[in-house]
Amino acid sequence: MNQYVTGAIIKKLREEKKMTQLELAGKLCVSEKTVSKWENGKGYPDIAILEDIASSLGISVIELMAGNDIRNHNRSFNMARIKFYVCPICGNVIWSTGEAVISCCGVVLPPLEAEKPEESDEEHELNIEDVEDEYYITCNHPMTKTHYISFFAAVKDNCVEIVKQYPESDAECRFKRSRTKYVYYYCNKHGLYKVKIKRK
Repeated sequence: MNQYVTGAIIKKLREEKKMTQLELAGKLCVSEKTVSKWENGKGYPDIAILEDIASSLGISVIELMAGNDIRNHNRSFNMARIKFYVCPICGNVIWSTGEAVISCCGVVLPPLEAEKPEESDEEHELNIEDVEDEYYITCNHPMTKTHYISFFAAVKDNCVEIVKQYPESDAECRFKRSRTKYVYYYCNKHGLYKVKIKRK
């Protein structure tokens, strides 16, 4: 049952809620046999009742369709747990302050793993200059139509500032220095990078 929803997640969440197949079937106005078929991969729920299934199991429709459930225990809006997501279809940039199920253009997006640029990696190396109350950030990265820096993001202790970049222009931006802890930037071919701001 892996085409658009998995029986395994239905069974797992139903059992976690100490609910029988009969009880779940009653909530959904289907037969116990129908629920059994879903859970054993011998049938698929009708798309019209996915919202009811998700609600009965305590998860979102996206989580149900992704085949996993995410519990975000980050209740205090901790910027240190920031996650970035980039849609491979439209290039949309989304961020969250903890685990989340993010979807764009019909695709469930994985959180990007940020790397530090290697010392030998000159094309992803940032130059960060102090200019009055701002950081002026540049990168000697190619900015062609097929290989470019998509965005820079300044992560502060209370917000995120994102500056979109465009092919065939210089990879540069400015961020207010106040409260900036990290700079993230995304190469459309090599992924997400992260640099810690060193205070002087």
